[in-house]
Amino acid sequence: MSAALEALVTRFAHLLHHVALRHGLANEDVGEVVQEVRVRLWRARPTSETISGLGVSYVYRTAMSAALEVVRRKRGPGPAMSLHDDRDDQNGSDALTTVAFAARGPEDALARSELAQAVSEEVRGLSDARRTVVRLYLVGYSRDEIAQMVGWSEAKTRNLIYRGLADLRAALERRGIGPGELA
Repeated sequence: MSAALEALVTRFAHLLHHVALRHGLANEDVGEVVQEVRVRLWRARPTSETISGLGVSYVYRTAMSAALEVVRRKRGPGPAMSLHDDRDDQNGSDALTTVAFAARGPEDALARSELAQAVSEEVRGLSDARRTVVRLYLVGYSRDEIAQMVGWSEAKTRNLIYRGLADLRAALERRGIGPGELA
């Protein structure tokens, strides 16, 4: 593996660890997620120049996809949980809108799936900077954590989150999706 790949994995080690833990994986499974991320990044960007140019958003999406894959392998077959993942890039899934829940019936599962799809589509329509921070915010990172991960000031991060969420809210309202449906 290249030094650029290892430097990138080291740079985002905190992010990879959080993604794995937020998906309910145990500490011993974090290494598996990190290794999966290494492989996916190496396959997608085999040269040092292309690897070193990757940003937080791409690494985050790759980590989310890898964590979901580890969760699926550990979970094995079975109908107890339903995972919806939004295919966003050619190398894996973007799990911003991953919805894991005990099925309460086919109507509920369909409604949640359609809502997750609508949110994901509208988030993809945000500008790059807003999309990055909104994705991180929606999966549970605090403003301070996001600012640290992307290397921006807290004020810039806060501003992008608020504006991005306002844009997302307006876009969902244009679709007829209000706050009541998001609960």
